[in-house]
Amino acid sequence: MSFRNFEEFWPFYVGEHRGPLNRGLHYLGTGLGYSLAVAAALLAEPLLVPIALACGYGPAWVGHFVVEKNRPATFKHPVWSFRGDARMLRYFLTGRMGAEYARLEKVGFKHDPGASVS
Repeated sequence: MSFRNFEEFWPFYVGEHRGPLNRGLHYLGTGLGYSLAVAAALLAEPLLVPIALACGYGPAWVGHFVVEKNRPATFKHPVWSFRGDARMLRYFLTGRMGAEYARLEKVGFKHDPGASVS
Protein backbone atom coordinates (compact mmCIF):
# COMPACT_ATOMS: atom_id res chain seq x y z
CA MET A 1 0.00 0.00 0.00
CA SER A 2 1.39 3.38 -0.99
CA PHE A 3 0.81 6.65 0.85
CA ARG A 4 1.87 10.12 -0.23
CA ASN A 5 1.86 11.62 3.26
CA PHE A 6 1.11 10.91 6.90
CA GLU A 7 -2.50 12.07 6.67
CA GLU A 8 -3.17 9.39 4.06
CA PHE A 9 -1.37 6.84 6.23
CA TRP A 10 -3.25 7.69 9.45
CA PRO A 11 -6.59 5.99 8.58
CA PHE A 12 -4.72 2.84 7.52
CA TYR A 13 -2.73 2.97 10.76
CA VAL A 14 -5.86 3.24 12.91
CA GLY A 15 -7.47 0.43 10.90
CA GLU A 16 -4.56 -1.81 11.88
CA HIS A 17 -5.41 -1.11 15.54
CA ARG A 18 -9.11 -2.00 15.61
CA GLY A 19 -9.04 -4.02 18.81
CA PRO A 20 -9.11 -2.06 22.07
CA LEU A 21 -6.61 -4.50 23.61
CA ASN A 22 -4.17 -3.86 20.78
CA ARG A 23 -4.56 -0.10 21.20
CA GLY A 24 -4.09 -0.52 24.96
CA LEU A 25 -0.87 -2.45 24.44
CA HIS A 26 0.30 0.37 22.17
CA TYR A 27 -0.53 3.01 24.78
CA LEU A 28 1.41 1.02 27.38
CA GLY A 29 4.41 0.43 25.13
CA THR A 30 4.55 3.93 23.70
CA GLY A 31 4.23 5.57 27.12
CA LEU A 32 6.84 3.31 28.66
CA GLY A 33 9.18 3.69 25.69
CA TYR A 34 8.95 7.49 25.78
CA SER A 35 9.45 7.53 29.55
CA LEU A 36 12.58 5.40 29.31
CA ALA A 37 13.93 7.47 26.42
CA VAL A 38 13.52 10.64 28.48
CA ALA A 39 15.18 8.93 31.46
CA ALA A 40 18.07 7.87 29.19
CA ALA A 41 18.56 11.47 28.09
CA LEU A 42 18.21 13.00 31.56
CA LEU A 43 20.50 10.44 33.17
CA ALA A 44 22.90 10.36 30.21
CA GLU A 45 22.51 6.59 30.27
CA PRO A 46 22.75 5.17 26.74
CA LEU A 47 22.06 1.62 27.94
CA LEU A 48 18.45 2.67 28.55
CA VAL A 49 17.91 3.35 24.83
CA PRO A 50 17.66 -0.30 23.71
CA ILE A 51 15.50 -1.02 26.75
CA ALA A 52 13.23 1.87 25.75
CA LEU A 53 12.93 0.46 22.24
CA ALA A 54 12.18 -3.05 23.50
CA CYS A 55 9.60 -1.78 25.99
CA GLY A 56 8.05 0.46 23.36
CA TYR A 57 7.81 -2.05 20.55
CA GLY A 58 7.37 -5.26 22.59
CA PRO A 59 3.78 -4.73 23.77
CA ALA A 60 2.80 -3.20 20.41
CA TRP A 61 4.09 -6.18 18.46
CA VAL A 62 2.32 -8.59 20.81
CA GLY A 63 -0.82 -6.60 20.03
CA HIS A 64 -0.29 -7.09 16.31
CA PHE A 65 0.96 -10.66 16.11
CA VAL A 66 -1.16 -12.17 18.90
CA VAL A 67 -4.26 -9.95 19.23
CA GLU A 68 -4.92 -8.50 15.76
CA LYS A 69 -3.07 -11.21 13.82
CA ASN A 70 -1.54 -8.65 11.46
CA ARG A 71 1.92 -7.23 10.72
CA PRO A 72 3.03 -4.00 12.38
CA ALA A 73 3.08 -1.02 10.02
CA THR A 74 6.57 -0.35 11.41
CA PHE A 75 8.04 -2.83 8.95
CA LYS A 76 7.01 -0.88 5.85
CA HIS A 77 6.47 2.63 7.21
CA PRO A 78 8.73 3.05 10.27
CA VAL A 79 8.67 6.85 10.51
CA TRP A 80 4.94 7.23 9.92
CA SER A 81 4.23 4.33 12.25
CA PHE A 82 6.28 5.99 15.00
CA ARG A 83 4.35 9.20 14.38
CA GLY A 84 1.08 7.23 14.41
CA ASP A 85 1.97 5.74 17.80
CA ALA A 86 2.54 9.24 19.15
CA ARG A 87 -0.72 10.60 17.73
CA MET A 88 -2.72 7.61 18.96
CA LEU A 89 -1.28 7.99 22.48
CA ARG A 90 -1.95 11.75 22.43
CA TYR A 91 -5.54 11.20 21.30
CA PHE A 92 -6.02 8.58 24.02
CA LEU A 93 -4.60 10.84 26.75
CA THR A 94 -6.82 13.73 25.63
CA GLY A 95 -9.95 11.57 25.34
CA ARG A 96 -10.19 11.92 21.55
CA MET A 97 -9.22 8.44 20.32
CA GLY A 98 -12.72 6.98 20.60
CA ALA A 99 -14.22 9.69 18.41
CA GLU A 100 -11.33 9.48 15.95
CA TYR A 101 -11.74 5.72 15.68
CA ALA A 102 -15.50 6.10 15.09
CA ARG A 103 -14.90 8.77 12.43
CA LEU A 104 -12.43 6.60 10.54
CA GLU A 105 -14.58 3.48 10.91
CA LYS A 106 -17.39 5.34 9.08
CA VAL A 107 -15.16 5.89 6.04
CA GLY A 108 -13.80 2.35 6.11
CA PHE A 109 -10.40 3.42 7.43
CA LYS A 110 -9.68 5.19 4.14
CA HIS A 111 -8.26 8.69 3.72
CA ASP A 112 -10.96 11.38 3.54
CA PRO A 113 -9.40 14.52 2.07
CA GLY A 114 -12.25 16.66 3.44
CA ALA A 115 -11.72 15.56 7.04
CA SER A 116 -9.63 17.67 9.38
CA VAL A 117 -7.15 15.87 11.59
CA SER A 118 -4.98 17.66 14.12
